[in-house]
Amino acid sequence: MSAEPAASGLDEEDQKLLTLARGAMGRAEATTGAAVRDTDGRTYAAGPVSLVALDLSALQVAVAMAIASGAPGFEAAVLVGTTEDDGDPGLAALTEVSADAYAVMVTAA
Repeated sequence: MSAEPAASGLDEEDQKLLTLARGAMGRAEATTGAAVRDTDGRTYAAGPVSLVALDLSALQVAVAMAIASGAPGFEAAVLVGTTEDDGDPGLAALTEVSADAYAVMVTAA
């Protein structure tokens, strides 16, 4: 998994995830956003949660939303505003559920 400076090279379905992730980032007024696609084709998008009692990355929230909604597994995730070096803990959750799921990381610019 590596950070992409732009959305070039994404297929149509991953481009949709990128749009959803950017939208979630904007609504949350956050520096990151994420979206996942489950194996049924449903999508879930989220921004991070930063509370005293709860601190979750955007990807952790998106994965949790999907699992809570009955997602059987994951195909893909797009993270905006994060890099491979950030070590997002949501990646572990994504691959715990679906070892063959992939994640694309895109810079916020």
